Amino acid sequence: MEIKGKYAVITGGAGGIGEATAKRFLEEGAAGILLVDLNQEHLRRVNQDLSDEKIQTYAADVSKAEEVKAYTDFAIDKFGRIDILFLNAGYEGIVKPLTEYPEEMFDKVMDINVKGVWLGLKYGFPHMQQSGGGAVIITSSVAGLKGTAQVMAYTASKHATIGVMKVAALEGAPSKIRVNSIHPSPVDNRMMRSLEEGFAPGAGSEVKSGFEKMIPLGRYAQNEEIADLALFLASDRSRFITGAVHVIDGGFCV
Repeated sequence: MEIKGKYAVITGGAGGIGEATAKRFLEEGAAGILLVDLNQEHLRRVNQDLSDEKIQTYAADVSKAEEVKAYTDFAIDKFGRIDILFLNAGYEGIVKPLTEYPEEMFDKVMDINVKGVWLGLKYGFPHMQQSGGGAVIITSSVAGLKGTAQVMAYTASKHATIGVMKVAALEGAPSKIRVNSIHPSPVDNRMMRSLEEGFAPGAGSEVKSGFEKMIPLGRYAQNEEIADLALFLASDRSRFITGAVHVIDGGFCV
């Protein structure tokens, strides 16, 4: 029971990684989990799938300060504390050359992927400090470690989350708040379907095969594998790990 008795908040909670992580947290003894997502209908579906009274849901836009404060306050109202903060919400944007990339889309990606993480820290940190610490996990990507043509906004945002994570790790350490980022290679879920279609409309399966050939282990990651890493970083088994970049990519970046 890796996180028995702990309370968690997971943004992007209705996505593949968010749902898989919530399931793992429940299996490992979490006392309560708040799933935060923009899409209320998707949250309702995940809640039904998990079918556990320990699950709470909250619809919020992570790029809006008032809504981030609201989901944080809701967590405190329901649980009394936040032990684990998994800042997992993300948006891929579109696939376009940098000279053609729309400014409004660039801003949207940065707002969700970078500002959303900062706001989660801004409003989550004070509660974690008051309760004696905790673990923060930030979902980045291998796109935060290398460049990929035609996904300028996503790549820039995932590089930026490393800087956000490192600053938060330094500021959180005196309060026993550990902060780490995880960097998956392509994961077999909705986001990659969107990117595959963006790279080659109507030929997504061919794009997937091309990506898989670039991964030494020969396949995409599964949501559950990312959830296992999040579980480790949320648990006391990683109690001396903070400020670190954790790559989970099947060898993609080797």
